[in-house]
Amino acid sequence: MTPIQRRDFIKAGSAALLASSCGGTAAAHGRGKTPLETEVPLHFKYAVNVEMWWTGQDFMERIRSAAKAGFPAVEFWDTEGKDLKNIRALCDELGLEITQFTAWGFEPGMNDPANHALLEEKIRKACENARTLRCSLATVVGGNDQPGMTQETMHQNIIAALRRVAPIAEDGGLTLILEPMNIRVDHKGHCLYGSAPAVRICNEVNSPNVKINWDLYHMHISEGDLCGHLREGVGQIGYIQVADHPGRHEPGTGEINYGRVLKEIRDLGYTGYIGLECSPTEPARAWERIKEADRWEAAW
Repeated sequence: MTPIQRRDFIKAGSAALLASSCGGTAAAHGRGKTPLETEVPLHFKYAVNVEMWWTGQDFMERIRSAAKAGFPAVEFWDTEGKDLKNIRALCDELGLEITQFTAWGFEPGMNDPANHALLEEKIRKACENARTLRCSLATVVGGNDQPGMTQETMHQNIIAALRRVAPIAEDGGLTLILEPMNIRVDHKGHCLYGSAPAVRICNEVNSPNVKINWDLYHMHISEGDLCGHLREGVGQIGYIQVADHPGRHEPGTGEINYGRVLKEIRDLGYTGYIGLECSPTEPARAWERIKEADRWEAAW
């Protein structure tokens, strides 16, 4: 990464952090001290994925639980069947930001040109939804394997798809974050896995509004060497998500040394939100483990 690219990355991350702070803390909104508030500030701000946390509650109550826990932001998956205006109103009431949602999922795949017109329609709608939610990031997924297509062909089709919709995203102020999956545990038969092909796709699309949703859980299973691959791909990181392995639970429950990895992320200049797309073993203990992972000075 050139010095100019690094400065731009740090500047973008700082802007994201500044924007995230506008929602205020739990204490500032009259909720009192919460489990995530500490005397020593955390290095990162964390957005809890309300699709995977508090699953016994209805969707809106999960958002309330996120605020009660002290999280400054939430993320979620698709927008179908959700009342976006009410979600935004509730987040305003609670002082929460919305970091990202899913604009395009696994099927139909953008790796098939037959679906590109529909993709364009969906991204236009995603721009509208993002304005309603006051959210600037939306995840897009490459797609499952297409019969009779090589992986290279499918990746070229993803490049073509993203080139087609990048101007729409740019005009709409929305950054599309392409998420590579893992095919060993969760998404067998998916066409995009590992950081190298995702970085290559974003480089070839060459748009400031097309980046990577760098999910460290998927990257760990697909390729390992998390810090090394982060350094190689830092210029294309748009958002970072975490979960440990095995189990896809919170950091501190598996084999990933998240203290070391989070330190690397900060050293690379990323100051945006970290998305907690994980299934907590038990929410109260999960909050403590997140704080432990964030305090890497104790071990490093």
